[in-house]
Amino acid sequence: MTWLKRHILEKTLQCDRLFFICYHKQKLKTYTRYRTNMVFELRQDLKLSQQLIMTPQLQQAIKLLQLSRIELIETIQEELVENPALEELISEPEETPAKTDSEVPEKDIHLDTNEFPKETDWENYIEEFNTPGRMNFDPEQKSAPQYEAFVSKKDNLKDDLLWQFKMLSPTDMEEKIGSLIIGNLNEDGYLKTSLESIAIDIDADIDMVEDVLVNKLQKLDPPGICARTLSECLLIQVETLGIKDSELRDIIKFHLKDLGHNRIKNIAKAFDITTDLVIDYVNIIKSLEPKPGRQFFNETPNYITPDIYIFKEKGEFIIVLNDDGMPNLHINPYYKKAVQESRGIDTNTKSYLKERMRSASSLIKSIHQRQKTIYRVTESILKQQKAFFEKGLQYLKPMILNDIAEDLELHTSTISRVTTNKYVFTPQGIFELKFFFNSSIAKKNGDSIASVSVHDKIKKIIEEENPKKPLSDERISQMLKAQGIDIARRTVAKYRETMKILPSSKRKQY
Repeated sequence: MTWLKRHILEKTLQCDRLFFICYHKQKLKTYTRYRTNMVFELRQDLKLSQQLIMTPQLQQAIKLLQLSRIELIETIQEELVENPALEELISEPEETPAKTDSEVPEKDIHLDTNEFPKETDWENYIEEFNTPGRMNFDPEQKSAPQYEAFVSKKDNLKDDLLWQFKMLSPTDMEEKIGSLIIGNLNEDGYLKTSLESIAIDIDADIDMVEDVLVNKLQKLDPPGICARTLSECLLIQVETLGIKDSELRDIIKFHLKDLGHNRIKNIAKAFDITTDLVIDYVNIIKSLEPKPGRQFFNETPNYITPDIYIFKEKGEFIIVLNDDGMPNLHINPYYKKAVQESRGIDTNTKSYLKERMRSASSLIKSIHQRQKTIYRVTESILKQQKAFFEKGLQYLKPMILNDIAEDLELHTSTISRVTTNKYVFTPQGIFELKFFFNSSIAKKNGDSIASVSVHDKIKKIIEEENPKKPLSDERISQMLKAQGIDIARRTVAKYRETMKILPSSKRKQY
């Protein structure tokens, strides 16, 4: 490149650089002038928009709708304590025959809605709760089962062991060791704390701690108590039974894992004995108690009281709401009269009483609508699952929440709240309302079947199988496909595990 060309290129670059600087300086001046002339001001604008707001009455209705029956009664009792305008009417129910749809007055549901204050406006109440529904109430409750538990208090495992241990007249140190060991037992009766830590806690000799455990505590009743492992628990029970067979003891010591996987042939090969003898040993082990503390488990059973009953009489199904134990609510007439006459009541007291009466009437109305909604949902389920109520689980149809929501013209969330923690008594048993909502599995003819019905079919197939040749998941899948149910092997395995049924390798009986 000659010096002339280089000189021209340098001049050109200088001109471009100068143009770039001038251009941006001009932009900066323009922006600065704009910021200088800009004025900040406060201004009010009127904007019209629609917004969904939940009223306190609606919030209360939604809260009551999703409560279980026991929770509802507790909520009512709390409101009775807090609200002086709300009162429970104590009266004996009259023996009246069942009424038809048009004859059922509101008092049959133990709700005195005629005593609402005139100030309460229910016209804007949630629309989906205002749809009337037919309701049947039977004071005799037909032949409804009574769930009464007369359970005596069980002995406590630790107290029982301490009593037995003290009957052995231990020394002061032995009693201290024994009390600490018994205090560290879990619900199954196993000692999960190391002997070293127990010895350190009470400053005792480790040999003495082990001697108290093995020679005294493990001799107590029930057999196998105070064991540290499952193997030790079973060995204690074998010793208590007076069985001296060394092969049985060795199987318990070294082959419990093989027993858990039903590897009978592996055990027979390891001891060079016949499978029949191993099966005899297995039967002995099965008769032992792996959790000796189970009989002292003090958990109280929870009995289900249905929220609604479905009976079949003369070929027709009857729905009966369970109002047993439900307080008969009404507004205190004394306060109502006092507010109406306004005699000797100051403005603040009158305002307070009006607010309390409004709250009471809102609660009564919400309970009333809750009962009606539960009834209507149950009635819709009965209509769509009538074959199940008549014939059993095999005839349960696939159904989702939206099916009931469309039938009743309610929101899906409302159906979900109604069916949560609500139970129904039927000719086929007691079920949660959510039980009737399940996924579908396609059939070869284009129809569908409920997944719960497939569960039942798998269970029956396994119950009828040959215990010596149990069916594999693949074989069960083929049998279901032969019945027109298109289901994969992994789905069969998932359903089987849900029902807590062992695989074929562990179900095999020799």
